[in-house]
Amino acid sequence: MQDTRDQVRRKLRWGIAHIYSSFNNTIIHITDITDSETIARHPAGMVTDKGHLQGTPYPAMQAAKRSAEEAKEKGITAVHVNVRAPGGHGAKTPGKGAQPAIRALIQGGLRLGKIEDLTPIPHDTTRKAGGRRGRRI
Repeated sequence: MQDTRDQVRRKLRWGIAHIYSSFNNTIIHITDITDSETIARHPAGMVTDKGHLQGTPYPAMQAAKRSAEEAKEKGITAVHVNVRAPGGHGAKTPGKGAQPAIRALIQGGLRLGKIEDLTPIPHDTTRKAGGRRGRRI
C-alpha cells in the first residue's frame, strides 16, 4: 500500500493557482511552484463578450477550465490555491467567481493541495473618504 502512495506522490507536479476575484472580474493565474514562471493566465473577461457578466460564476468557471487545460498540457498535475479579494478599503470577501473557479480546476483534472486566503487586510490605514459623518447625499 505504501508503494502506490509514493508512486502517486512522485508523479505529482505542483503549481500555484492564484485566483483574484472581485465583484467585477475573476482572474485565474497558474504559476510553477516557485512562483516565477507563468503557466496559464485567463481572466473571466476573455471568456465573455459582455462586460457586465465578468464577475459572474459561469465565465469564472470557463476561464478556470481553460487554465486547467493549459496547465495540464504543460505538465502540472496538482495545484495549491491562493484566493484573493480586493481588500484594503474595498471588499474583504471574494467575488461570486471564486468558488466556481476552484470547482472548475478540480473538474479540469487538477488535484488540489491547500487553499489559502491572501486578501490584503490593512492593519492601519489612511482615513476613508467621506468624513466623520459619512457621505451625505
